[in-house]
Amino acid sequence: MIFIGTVNLTRTRDEGNFLCPACGVSQGFRLRATRAWLTIYFIPMIPVGNHEFFVQCDHCKANWDPSVLELDHLHPSEVAEEQFCREAVRSAVLVVLADNQITENEIKCLQTIASQLMKRPVDREELGQVCSSAQQHRIEPANYVLTVSRAWNQKQRVRALQAMFLAAAADGPLGELQLGILARMQELFDLTDAEYHRAIEEAIEPATES
Repeated sequence: MIFIGTVNLTRTRDEGNFLCPACGVSQGFRLRATRAWLTIYFIPMIPVGNHEFFVQCDHCKANWDPSVLELDHLHPSEVAEEQFCREAVRSAVLVVLADNQITENEIKCLQTIASQLMKRPVDREELGQVCSSAQQHRIEPANYVLTVSRAWNQKQRVRALQAMFLAAAADGPLGELQLGILARMQELFDLTDAEYHRAIEEAIEPATES
């Protein structure tokens, strides 16, 4: 009998210093690359797919999207709509995967969010790639959003919050985990309670009508 499986191998590609959003000060980092390999008798033999990159803080060990390395040089500006939509959908995916599983209802909801709220349809294959990448990196939703949202304007932040709420509610009432994530997003986006609830109500209305 031949034992065939897969394993993710992670290697360090670069090192340096960066402004860690979690630590709030300059820390050392490692740029890590992970890739799936086909194994035969538990020995990695054939690479599967492309490398996926993430940044790991040497101090707090939090994982970040590589765009965190640009925070030191970032100036407030309008983010290209295409880039924002990708980031918002990925944020919603991370919220869904916070409980380490994804259901058919959540998949359909993410596709609806992409096509209706973001006006950027994604097929199941692309969505599967995003989910696979997110699971490999194990980046916390708040860490990812903190990284990418620095360049979002306020309207984009509200849309991203709505996307994350709809994704979190895809399988029914929100649990403590989802409520905690959304509360953290309200804090990151500096929204008042009134602004937060208004954004949620606006997200619910179209979903109810459809």
